[in-house]
Amino acid sequence: MGAVRAIRHKAPSRWKVITISKFLVFLGSARDSTPPRPARLGLRVARQCQSQLAAMGHSVDLIDPLAIELPAVFKPHFAYAANAAPAALAELAGKIADADGYVMVSPEYNHSMSPALAHLLNHFGSSLFSYKPSAIVTYSAGQWGGARAAIGMRAFLSELGCLPVSAMIHLPKAQEVLTADGDFLEQIDADAWHGYFGRALAQLEWWAAAAHAHRTSEGTPIAAPAFSRDPSQRNAPELP
Repeated sequence: MGAVRAIRHKAPSRWKVITISKFLVFLGSARDSTPPRPARLGLRVARQCQSQLAAMGHSVDLIDPLAIELPAVFKPHFAYAANAAPAALAELAGKIADADGYVMVSPEYNHSMSPALAHLLNHFGSSLFSYKPSAIVTYSAGQWGGARAAIGMRAFLSELGCLPVSAMIHLPKAQEVLTADGDFLEQIDADAWHGYFGRALAQLEWWAAAAHAHRTSEGTPIAAPAFSRDPSQRNAPELP
């Protein structure tokens, strides 16, 4: 974060100076095939999120699982010795650490979030995500918009430490809303859809700025350090 801009808040009714944030938009699909059609539907959704955040004045990176060479055998970034992680993992870990907030875009698989998204995120420890906000965006080619996936995503992202904002974005029949480039189709009410996306992204923006300011001025809680060994550190003390 560095530059500043003015944005309107409802109360008090004045212009507020907000530092520009860095956001990552995670695309939760590694599929490049059909059915369902069209292929890479989620990329349209991710591009629209990226476009809106950029239009709000922020720095945005789109993270596509197809562009990341993950190790064939699962080994999370934090399991490697210092400076020994594969380049792709190390690079993404750096981006996650530097970001102020995240947009998680997922289709629905068997009433759950995308396995591709969960697999990618599971490579990184919560210390990289903690004390930052996230926004949940789900989509489908059918009528439900992936809403059931969002239920599990709330718990998943909360455990990572990037608490989801209350507003969510669900896109049923996303191929009838967005072009392949992520723009709104001409026949739909683009203003209404901008407003729909904007509610969640405005909450994300607000919390990202607030969290960044507090991390900068106060740091993170001494009583809640990052895990240095394994998750057993969160356990209650052993009974005699």
